[in-house]
Amino acid sequence: PEILRSKMSSVVLTLKKLNIDDLVHFDFLDPPAPETLMRALELLNYHGALDDEGDMTDIGYKMAEMPLDPQLAKLMLASPEYGCSNEVLSVVACLSVPGIFMRPKDQAKAADDAKAQFATQDSDHCTLLNAYNAYLDSGCSSQWCWDNYINHRSISQAGNVRQQLEGIMRKLDLPLLSNPSHLPRYYTAVKQALTAAMFMQVAYRQRNGGYLTIKDNQAVGLHPSTDVKGKPEWVMYEEFVLTSKNYIRTCTVTNVDWLVSVAPHYYDLSNFPECEAKAEIEAAYRRLAKRAVSK
Repeated sequence: PEILRSKMSSVVLTLKKLNIDDLVHFDFLDPPAPETLMRALELLNYHGALDDEGDMTDIGYKMAEMPLDPQLAKLMLASPEYGCSNEVLSVVACLSVPGIFMRPKDQAKAADDAKAQFATQDSDHCTLLNAYNAYLDSGCSSQWCWDNYINHRSISQAGNVRQQLEGIMRKLDLPLLSNPSHLPRYYTAVKQALTAAMFMQVAYRQRNGGYLTIKDNQAVGLHPSTDVKGKPEWVMYEEFVLTSKNYIRTCTVTNVDWLVSVAPHYYDLSNFPECEAKAEIEAAYRRLAKRAVSK
């Protein structure tokens, strides 16, 4: 089961790092479907880890140094550009451990109220960041965790993971930067860094109020556990959850101008499927061109 749970993109990146290029004939214990292999190669190419010939790039070697899914590794590499590598370290550490928020059935209301004090209405990732910072402010108190429905084991594990990831960032000479927490830029920078790494995991709100994932055109809804409110137009997501309905979980609001700026190669209109989002993307490219001219 663990083999089946592994993300193919992580496996491919590891094999490429080991100079194993013939992935089709590689002796996998449980061979993946050719389509799964192709999608993994495509993802790594879009993220700049592999070039068009399928060879590892400098970014790919750096990503392979991190014991993370490629998108999270890309997020770590992108974060210094937005001056928020310290904040991103905390977010990635919290995503790398079992859920830090507890919600016992018989105390659901109290747990929801406790979580609400950390919530940001446009980003579950920033909610994790707020909770982690509050945990540090408490002196890493287990009593504080108990009072606030935070899983002490998970969040202390996140602290250990963060320490290890910080060591890797230092080893790769990536600067550890922060924005002042009282400025709006504090959260905006984190959302921009997330956009630079999660541009392939985006959903767009349709006229009917539902969401459609970009390119795959899967109808989805925001997971009930999300703190994202107000049905924003563009949402990035960490997980696609299949239950009786399709849900996207751990979401953050983004905007189309950011998306086309960081990933014009992915939002290439010449091979973009027809959908309601396409007109928005075309308008964003026009705005981008106008701004370039006015500069």
